[in-house]
Amino acid sequence: MSEQFETAQAALRVNGARLWESLERMARIGATEKGGVCRLALTELDREGRDLFVQWAREAGCTIRVDRMGNVFARRAGRNPHAAPVLTGSHADTQPTGGRYDGIYGVLGGLEVVRALNDAGVETEHPLEVVIWTNEEGSRFAPAMIASGVYAGVYPLEYGLSRTDASGTTIGEALAHIGYAGEEPVGGTPVHAAYELHIEQGAILERSGKTIGVVTAGQGQRWYEVELVGVDAHAGTTPMDLRRDALVGAARMIGFVEALGRSYAPHGRATVGMIEAKPNSRNTVPGRCFFTVEFRHPESEVLAEMDAKLRAELARVAQEAQLGHTIEQIFNYAPVPFAPECIEAVRRAANDLGLPNAEIVSGAGHDACYLARVAPTGMIFIPCVDGLSHNEAEAITPEWAEAGANVLLHAMLASAA
Repeated sequence: MSEQFETAQAALRVNGARLWESLERMARIGATEKGGVCRLALTELDREGRDLFVQWAREAGCTIRVDRMGNVFARRAGRNPHAAPVLTGSHADTQPTGGRYDGIYGVLGGLEVVRALNDAGVETEHPLEVVIWTNEEGSRFAPAMIASGVYAGVYPLEYGLSRTDASGTTIGEALAHIGYAGEEPVGGTPVHAAYELHIEQGAILERSGKTIGVVTAGQGQRWYEVELVGVDAHAGTTPMDLRRDALVGAARMIGFVEALGRSYAPHGRATVGMIEAKPNSRNTVPGRCFFTVEFRHPESEVLAEMDAKLRAELARVAQEAQLGHTIEQIFNYAPVPFAPECIEAVRRAANDLGLPNAEIVSGAGHDACYLARVAPTGMIFIPCVDGLSHNEAEAITPEWAEAGANVLLHAMLASAA
């Protein structure tokens, strides 16, 4: 590669105005009165968004293929048609009260990379592919990230296609209804490298004044269901020292869980998200209480420590309060380290572009976390205003959007050249 060519390539930039216009146009599909988007997976609105992406990708010279989970791949040819592609993309579905950028920014950022390379007449050795992953959010069909999970071999195809929504409609039926039941196999082919561009969905970058998050890993997660059992009793006639109050025991555990998460700062997360006290009567001492616990951390060893401390404290509280107790771990999602070479490509791109950046761990699950099982993978974060996401008020700036897409452009070039 000549020095002149390297200099020209280093000067490549996306068209920020075009990217922003694409984001604004896509946000009209499923737009809500409060400024957000409701575009649930495999609805007619999702079809409309997919159709628009496919139209734009074809206009950019891409070929389109759709696999059996409805994942849409737009391919820009490389010099070597037999080389494994460099992949990027995210999802187009939203939460019921979702924002305008969660997921779709990564899809349209990838499309803008293709457009920018076309504008500059740059040909890469490896093909590039921009993908829309089906049902990342899990709002209509559970679990979340189902289609990338099938792609990565986490779930069998039959499981993915058979997931149902609240009305009993399966993913397979919904794909057929909107015309995206593809015939291509799901996964099983080499990917040279993969990148996902996404809004942070938190406030770390904005508060630290950083424009780019160099994502090093995805949090591991453990979910628990806990029940404490005491004795229902009359609130007026039962002395305090004779009560076996399950809700009081749960309250002590909630305080413990909160403190435990803080003790593993900065990456530790510990949450009690659901609680149900029975009989749930204002003048009855609760004899039974159910609650959930969720832990997140990027290190398996730390998650194991949190698990052990939770179980020990639960046993201690139950003994002191004379309560029966059960605990069941219902979900164990291992931490996801991203590929060192992809992390370095993102970091180098941000530094070369003069963009303030910092390493960050993803607290949310993303399709890239499953993709990392089958391909060298990295992620790029940009800030979002006040850290808001899964919210109609979700917002980013055109400058952040352009910066993230430029980092994606140069990271992909580093992998695909």
